[in-house]
Amino acid sequence: LKKIEAIIREDKLTDVKEALREIGIVGLNVFEIRGHGRQGGITLVGRSGSYQVDMLPKIQLNIILSERNLEETLDTILNAAATGETGDGLIFVYPVEEAIRIRTRERGQEAVMYPGDIDERKHHGKNQPE
Repeated sequence: LKKIEAIIREDKLTDVKEALREIGIVGLNVFEIRGHGRQGGITLVGRSGSYQVDMLPKIQLNIILSERNLEETLDTILNAAATGETGDGLIFVYPVEEAIRIRTRERGQEAVMYPGDIDERKHHGKNQPE
């Protein structure tokens, strides 16, 4: 299993969620965060002059998925989140040692599968998208 942690622009969240849903990514967590990267923030100009905002609002998406679905999911996020401008974000990929669904005690891949998800569509022949 792998964990994708994607830091994206707030205004790209809907595009990214819809694109992920289209490929069958059902389970994900979304966090509102603040941070800055290489650009160090932005300078805003107001009535009292200019000022630096160095902790910009961003969205963090966390997705746990099978390694076989990793590249397709990464490509989907990259395509949906990109504007071509500074501040588009970053994606980190981590190994996941274990996943356990509390209700059923399922472990590993079974713990992170959902009805109609990418694994069911691609690897079990059900609910193939048209």
